[in-house]
Amino acid sequence: MRKTDSGQGCAKESGGEMELSVSGMTCASCVARVEKKLNKIPGISASVNLATEKAQLTLKGQAAKLSDREILEVVEKAGYGARVLNRVRILPDGTRETCLQTQTPENMASAEETNLNLTRKYKKHFFISLLFSVPITALSMIFALQFAGWQWVSAALSLPVVLWCGYSFLRNAARALRHGSFTMDTLIALGVLSSMGLSLWALLWGGAGKIGYTMRMPGFFTAGQLRYHAHALPPVYFESAALIITFLLLGRWLESRARHTVGDSLQSLFRLGAKTVFLESRADGRPVNREVPVGEICVNDIFRVRPGEKVATDGEVIEGKSAIDCSLITGESIPVETGVGGRVTGATLNTFGMLRVRALRVGEQTALAQIGKLLAAAQTGKTHIQRMADKISAVFVPAVIILSCLTCIVRIFVFHNAPDYALNCAVTVLVIACPCALGLAVPTALLVSSGLAARRGILISGPEALETAHRINTIVLDKTGTLTGGVMEISSVIPNTQAGFTEESLLALAAGIETGSEHPIGKAILRGARQQNITPAAMTSFRAVHGSGISARSVRAQQQDTLYLAGTAEWIKEYIPEEMFNDVFPDACMRSTQRGQSSVFIASVTPGPETAAAQSAVGAGLILLNDKLRPEACEFIAALKEQQIEPILASGDTQRATEMAAAQLDIPGLGRITPKGKIDLVRKLQKSGKRVAMIGDGVNDAAALAAADLSVAMGSGTDVAQNTADFIIMNSNLHSLISALRISRATRRIIRQNFAWAFGYNLIAIPLACCGFIFPSIAAAAMAASSVLVVLNSLRLKHLAADTDIYTHST
Repeated sequence: MRKTDSGQGCAKESGGEMELSVSGMTCASCVARVEKKLNKIPGISASVNLATEKAQLTLKGQAAKLSDREILEVVEKAGYGARVLNRVRILPDGTRETCLQTQTPENMASAEETNLNLTRKYKKHFFISLLFSVPITALSMIFALQFAGWQWVSAALSLPVVLWCGYSFLRNAARALRHGSFTMDTLIALGVLSSMGLSLWALLWGGAGKIGYTMRMPGFFTAGQLRYHAHALPPVYFESAALIITFLLLGRWLESRARHTVGDSLQSLFRLGAKTVFLESRADGRPVNREVPVGEICVNDIFRVRPGEKVATDGEVIEGKSAIDCSLITGESIPVETGVGGRVTGATLNTFGMLRVRALRVGEQTALAQIGKLLAAAQTGKTHIQRMADKISAVFVPAVIILSCLTCIVRIFVFHNAPDYALNCAVTVLVIACPCALGLAVPTALLVSSGLAARRGILISGPEALETAHRINTIVLDKTGTLTGGVMEISSVIPNTQAGFTEESLLALAAGIETGSEHPIGKAILRGARQQNITPAAMTSFRAVHGSGISARSVRAQQQDTLYLAGTAEWIKEYIPEEMFNDVFPDACMRSTQRGQSSVFIASVTPGPETAAAQSAVGAGLILLNDKLRPEACEFIAALKEQQIEPILASGDTQRATEMAAAQLDIPGLGRITPKGKIDLVRKLQKSGKRVAMIGDGVNDAAALAAADLSVAMGSGTDVAQNTADFIIMNSNLHSLISALRISRATRRIIRQNFAWAFGYNLIAIPLACCGFIFPSIAAAAMAASSVLVVLNSLRLKHLAADTDIYTHST
């Protein structure tokens, strides 16, 4: 990785990505304005999130050559603050190179502290505002308390509430107007300043400042009726201005607290990582032997992980044996045994043994960083309904201002209401309108659901996956590594006893031949021999024949000319006459085929041409292997059927092996399916009107995953960088997919509820305000409550999806 100065940008790249932190946004109108300004730059595609206060930028063409400063100025000219969190350049060959990385755990902790300080500020200002607003309201509403000069006391108490406690609203509105935009703060400022301005005019020049002035309030507005009893002197509205600020501060405080709870998943994810590491030596062999910050680790450095410590970064164990608790990354509660040659993931916990590890991935290449990237993308992305809401929000505030002015004009000139009553209705319209709820409806739900899923070992690539998941009615399943454990196991060892072989000697011979094999079947035979404490026969001169088998010669002097074979029946028949093969293996082929198992035939031949049948040959025996179904596979299929989802098994394995597995699960099974065949199957189902999900290993099934409506990849935490599916099941637990579907459905339901409230609130509240049924102070409380309710409703996801735990951890 190479870092460049943040003001210089990245040169010579064909494209890039950028993440900004945007401050000063208060509603969906702010989001729309920032997005509009950024998207006006040729080559930039921007998505801005109100809940996270971040912007994700994709840079193409000339935009990739812009410096950080040039991009930040665009945001600042729109009236908001911005700073670069991350910037990555993409070279023409697709290589990703980090130019700037400021979203470190330390910086995130600093940002979190800043957010907490803002929450504390809202809390402090709310209580001060409340302290002053209570006597103002009491004096204005309770006639018996109106002593001589009470109106001047109310004015004096309201000034600090408006000018100090409400300063942030006024400042943000002024800044937005200076840049030619309208935001929620614009509506608030207009409502507060109108109430204060009219009250001060009445106090100073309208006669309301006379000692002995009193004011009565009938309670609620009635359509077409003056709020106050007829007076020769105009009323004052100090309580309205004070209560507007008080209720809004309460709303911002509660909203800030709730949003901090909603959005802590990414911060908590980064907190999982180790802060320091005991570094033994550098990649070039230079000794270090001291604790250093994790950020100083480089690829191929050697570091030590003591019992009870977190693994610093992704690596390979070169010494030691232990069990690694991966629950923080995959959600799997059972520790995983590891030893020399095993892979470990950063942020996982070493339970008991001392490990020496060689770093393989550092920085943004680690599994934790990739998880964070996917989680951030899921939280920042937008659904179709959110994009529609953003378009509405872009014109919402100007429309409300126009409606407020029309309300005042119509009240005065059509209904002939008193000017102060007309102005009250106009102020109420300004205050009660709330685009904030529209802007928070989707982001807050995505923040909760994506964090909830990540804690269960499920990564959701983006909000589009949530929109698609609930419509799925068919799922195509790969077999190996998906429904099965992906690990071959020996099921039977059948020796040729007439030739003097026993199960132990046959397995020792087969393990010796497979010593040089990298094939899963060869590894399974070696693993089976080790489990039975059988020493593999010493072999040399290994020769693998792709798709057929492997040959080797014994290191024993008297047997060096004998060729030992382990492979398919067709290949063995090239060395053994067919009649001899049938004598040695009378029904082996039929038995293995009937059982849907893989078979390995073992034989030895005397010296002779390796391509011709030898006269002196011995069939040693047969080893049968299979890939067992996962323990949770049957329950998983049953759960899919309960949700009216039709499962179909499609595998590249033999038809018989596929049918055997499908029969155990009671689902259709298609064998000998090539990668192209899986694509054709997915498209055929789609043409018949099915909504198709594809679940596979994320590598061999990549093309079929891309063709499906919803793609699900099974993979461990270290495979996250290669997975590009909609859902990534990191713990390889099938039940996690059921959890993901449940979370997606719950999220969609919450989003619909949020939008129903956000739109419904404005559709009901604004007409009521126009008709004069609501006080400005009550309008402020309702507006503040609308945003808080949306956030609190999103937090319900934690409880609605709590039952997903029984699926994720049932095994």
